[in-house]
Amino acid sequence: MDKGALLDRLGAAGEERLALSRVLDRYEQSCRRGSGEATDFLTPQQRLRSQELLRMAGAGAGTYVCTGGYAEAERQVILFLPDWLEAEMAETISPIRCLRASFRAEKPLSHRDFLGSLMGMGVAREKVGDILVTAESADILVLDTVADFLLQSWESAGRTRLHLQEVERSCIHIPQASTEEVRDTVSSLRLDAVIAAGLRMSRGKAAELVSSGRVQVNWMECTKADKLLAEGDTVSARGFGKFRLAAVGGTTKKGRISVTLLRYV
Repeated sequence: MDKGALLDRLGAAGEERLALSRVLDRYEQSCRRGSGEATDFLTPQQRLRSQELLRMAGAGAGTYVCTGGYAEAERQVILFLPDWLEAEMAETISPIRCLRASFRAEKPLSHRDFLGSLMGMGVAREKVGDILVTAESADILVLDTVADFLLQSWESAGRTRLHLQEVERSCIHIPQASTEEVRDTVSSLRLDAVIAAGLRMSRGKAAELVSSGRVQVNWMECTKADKLLAEGDTVSARGFGKFRLAAVGGTTKKGRISVTLLRYV
């Protein structure tokens, strides 16, 4: 099946179609040259759609890996492996480098400050992975095609001076996610019922959010309020927040299900 037919079958259109087409191009180059090839950084949704597309194209699980520079990375590249390289050694040909931007500021810098500065320098978003901000530094995962330029040219974020250096990916500073634990019971593990508990709203309001296309489950849009969730699923509602279904417990005497949710704050 040719590329256009595969994209049509997946229902890809607009910007998504262009991004997925580039993924297929990298896969075809790897097959043709027998070399390692990498995509740009992909959002979680783009990555899941790309993996679905690659499955349709006949790419086996051992032909590529997804990596973002550290274990819990949200933005990742798909790295297509040459025949001679085992998946366990994929990081040896990874194009990802980590830059640490240290700073001293009376007002702490945010993810937005760093991303805005990078975009202002003309660096495309897809060349930058996760931006991990701590009190006095930020570790930025970038592709090697822009790493040297940034090391030579990036001097500030807003009015704050930066000291830039490259660090090994094994030394990345990963900030602790700020979460609030919510313990509740739900009538079922339906999406609308769990959203109502996790985001503290009525079930009717939760159902409206789902039907309006404002909800994602594991970074994929979901418009079915009756979708059953499983332990570990991540749910986000645009404009209302995000939470993870951390644990599903037993059933109460009234037939309700105990759940533990981690709400990101």
